[in-house]
Amino acid sequence: MPATEASIMSTDILEQRSRRDARNERLFRWLLKGCALIVLASLLGAAGATLWGGRDAFGTFGWHFLVSSEWDPGNDVYGAMVPVYGTVATSFIALLIAVPISFGIAVYLSEVAPTWLRTPVSSAIELLAGIPSIIYGMWGLFVFAPFFADHVKPWLTSNLGNKPDDGKLSWVAEHVPFVGKLFGSDYPFGASILVAGIVLAIMIIPFISSVMREVFQTVPTRLKESAYALGSSTWEVSWDIVLPYTRSAVIGGIFLGLGRALGETMAVTFVLGNAMHLSASLLDPGASIASTIANQFSEAAGLQKSALMALAFLLFVVTFIVLLIARLMLRRLASKEGR
Repeated sequence: MPATEASIMSTDILEQRSRRDARNERLFRWLLKGCALIVLASLLGAAGATLWGGRDAFGTFGWHFLVSSEWDPGNDVYGAMVPVYGTVATSFIALLIAVPISFGIAVYLSEVAPTWLRTPVSSAIELLAGIPSIIYGMWGLFVFAPFFADHVKPWLTSNLGNKPDDGKLSWVAEHVPFVGKLFGSDYPFGASILVAGIVLAIMIIPFISSVMREVFQTVPTRLKESAYALGSSTWEVSWDIVLPYTRSAVIGGIFLGLGRALGETMAVTFVLGNAMHLSASLLDPGASIASTIANQFSEAAGLQKSALMALAFLLFVVTFIVLLIARLMLRRLASKEGR
């Protein structure tokens, strides 16, 4: 075969292969885009479905639905203030407890713990993360809530609350009325907003601590060894070297735990008390959006069902706001790191 014909055939083969590769590349790109759009469409579809389902409640009560604490199925009067407050309060308490403990666990496993102990403790944390939430709820209802009612709650009401057993104000309640309102209660049982927050904290600690431990291990060893060589303590290395180096990922892990706390249903339903009245005390029972929907949706009809769908849409909004704040914080940290 002449060299010219062989060259022409080789060029044709290369062009065909190039066209085939370009076509496959376009197909692959469209396939990946379709996967991403499925997630976006699912999110928008769920949010749109809950908004459409709650249109009657929004149309009947308007903005009053967001600020009203009244929930009366007998008279078809509904307000979202109590479930929204319960959701935010329990999640905030959980985060307040879980973040310091998770940070301590992660620092211990990455900086202090001996090698032989790290693997068993890490496995235990992963096991806690895999326990179903209903198990936490049953433990909270049958074990922790009675213990809290018998041993912890009396001390809180007597030393911090405004309704202690002897009928007198505690020193804290007398000088700091706001704290007195937070820890004053006549409710005799243990199920309350504070108990629900503590149970949620126990649930999200494994998630946050696992993320922190993994990102702490990505810190270059030379940075920590240099700090130790200059005389820094373990605390100084953890606070001044490890945490600044990984702060973006740490914040992401914290908000991951917060996202689970906001949407938790069964564990909160067991220990929150499910009382549809607004109280300033953390020792009184309350309700969350998820627990309210779980308790009432099976028997709801008409305007009540629409109100529950409106609550579901509000949970979407609250979660979206939390994630938006997280993204803004991460972007701000990234911009500072680039300076």
